[in-house]
Amino acid sequence: MLYYLFEYLENQFNLPGASLFQFITFRAAMAFIVSLLISSIYGKRIINFLRKQQVGETVRDLGLEGQAQKSGTPTMGGIIIILATLIPVILLSKLENIYIIILLITTVWMGFIGFLDDYIKVFKKDKGGLSGKFKVLGQVGLGLIVGSMLYFHPEVTIKEQLPVEQQIVQQNGKKKVFDKAVKSTKTTIPFFKNNELDYSKALTFLGKGYKKYAWVVFIFIVVFIVTGVSNGANLTDGIDGLAAGSSAIIVVTLGVFAWVSGNIIFADYLDVMYIPNSGEMTVYILAFAGALIGFLWYNTYPAQVFMGDTGSLTIGGIIAVIAIAIRKELLLVVLAGIFVVENLSVMLQVGYFKYTRKKFGEGRRIFKMSPLHHHYQKSGYHESKIVVRFWIVGILLAVFTIATLKMR
Repeated sequence: MLYYLFEYLENQFNLPGASLFQFITFRAAMAFIVSLLISSIYGKRIINFLRKQQVGETVRDLGLEGQAQKSGTPTMGGIIIILATLIPVILLSKLENIYIIILLITTVWMGFIGFLDDYIKVFKKDKGGLSGKFKVLGQVGLGLIVGSMLYFHPEVTIKEQLPVEQQIVQQNGKKKVFDKAVKSTKTTIPFFKNNELDYSKALTFLGKGYKKYAWVVFIFIVVFIVTGVSNGANLTDGIDGLAAGSSAIIVVTLGVFAWVSGNIIFADYLDVMYIPNSGEMTVYILAFAGALIGFLWYNTYPAQVFMGDTGSLTIGGIIAVIAIAIRKELLLVVLAGIFVVENLSVMLQVGYFKYTRKKFGEGRRIFKMSPLHHHYQKSGYHESKIVVRFWIVGILLAVFTIATLKMR
């Protein structure tokens, strides 16, 4: 809204300073500051409200140190993250931008699913919360919507770099480096030539015209990634500050990618895929990062509030959609390595337990407890030490992710 207001003031009255709002970097910085202030200052009021409403966490007895003291801590704190993200985005972004629209839909959709889950747990006194089938159905539904919008919307395009011999200096003095905008199912993948992979190539066995069916593969991949990453974030939210801190590292890294991918000069200089209009996502991403960091003020040990599924499912969904939109979803295997490992630890634990129970008559375990962070708790590590070390690993993975773009 402020973007349109200052655009009007600049055009009509030539107001000094109004042109600042035309710059993505300025609006992104403002979005970060506003979201950080909302989550850190007004977050306390929301926590007090949740406490008055007796929206407390019911902690299952897993035999972990300090677990009993967490019972009754306000949950549904994801509301803080959602509000602190949406308010600056609505104020400072171009709301007609297709990528902003998709991210707003993602936030509201996943926030609603997470809220339902928390509501059933807290007010209906059902520890199981929303049925797993309904959660997956909601995640799949979002994947179908996002995948369809990204594939079919005319404004979602890429520009590929022209061969050097075809790059020319135009009459206005600018060098033409990129070809015209086209629809594409190409994505970024490390270690491959040009760091690119085209999903439609999976259908070449269909013969000529195979690209007509590329949407099937693309939407399936979007559904898979949205479901996997949102579940990974949900599993990571097990000890104070782990999910929020790890997510902030991932999001800031994606923000760098989004800004570079949406800036034709830097996309050319760094030789990465240029995605028109995607730079606007930087405003949303920094608002989201500010909300996560502000939430950490209350969520670090000892936590004054838990994000609940309202926060964790929303965080995972947003991270997945951002990565898909900027064609970096395959890099999540590295960048979101914390989520991946947490997911794998549960899958391995459950799979090995079932296998050994069938073969030996009794179930055996790989880890002392899963997800992985609970294994370290059982091993005697304090949860603050576990969280900080996971953050350090997350930072290393973020740096390595950026470096992979030049590994061809």
